[in-house]
Amino acid sequence: MLIVVDPHSGVPVYRQIMDQVKFHVASGLLNAGDELPSTRALSSELGINPMTISKAYSYLEREGVVERRPGRPLVVKAFETNQIHDNRINQLRESLAATVTIAKQLGIRNDEAIAVFRELLENEANPQAPDNEGKEQS
Repeated sequence: MLIVVDPHSGVPVYRQIMDQVKFHVASGLLNAGDELPSTRALSSELGINPMTISKAYSYLEREGVVERRPGRPLVVKAFETNQIHDNRINQLRESLAATVTIAKQLGIRNDEAIAVFRELLENEANPQAPDNEGKEQS
């Protein structure tokens, strides 16, 4: 499990850990029954206080993302198929919220923003589309 924290991001480190674990679960990188690293191991790997990891894990448990097993590592909780889809939609919604704020701050109309998003989706689905050919890569 890859977790990267940025202590200068303005987002509390425990929240960064939570968000990344939830993203890993929603994306399928972590599946039901997969074990999370121990508090001590993740603390050592990231170079942060074990209490920060413990706080993130406690909140994840409260939110029903992971379950604690006495004397054993935390594991990802099993979800119903519709819950997995809902989690993915929520992850997308959270990711797009910042983009919506940027679009509003730039004064971009909703229909223009939607057109840009649709264009990006279509280009990702069909990277060899004529619109992409001949454009220089940056």
